Amino acid sequence: MEHLWAPWRNRYVTGEEKPGEDLFRKIAQSSDDAAHYVLARTKASFAVLNRYPYNLGHLMVCPYREVDDLASLSAHESADLWALVNRMTAALKKAINPDGLNIGINLGTAAGAGVPKHLHVHVVPRWPNDANFMTTVGATRIHPGDLPAVYAKLLLALT
Repeated sequence: MEHLWAPWRNRYVTGEEKPGEDLFRKIAQSSDDAAHYVLARTKASFAVLNRYPYNLGHLMVCPYREVDDLASLSAHESADLWALVNRMTAALKKAINPDGLNIGINLGTAAGAGVPKHLHVHVVPRWPNDANFMTTVGATRIHPGDLPAVYAKLLLALT
């Protein structure tokens, strides 16, 4: 029998570390981008790797201003946000060559928003057969890379 070890997820799985309502505000205000895996910053938005990714390279693009729906963004904020989403998808394609991407926003708790008061765009790279039985029966995901390595590859792709 083979074993898969992912101790970095333990604090999340056990509930010791869950995203708080102020998660994105704290990241936005921090000056230590590497500690938070912040990939890029613009005037109105920032991109950050998801610390508990759905898939390798899963990142989020967030406006600095805390809003809970798209209609609350100004025209400038909306344009800035989507320009950064485009920039990050190009970086993902260059860095890790996914076969596809899921891009989406969960608005509200019922829609799956983990931080419902601060909208964020998920960008999730996908490959054929990237899901397997572990996700279905074991409630576990297997990632072929670690966050620091993916972060470094994406930073290089952004230059």
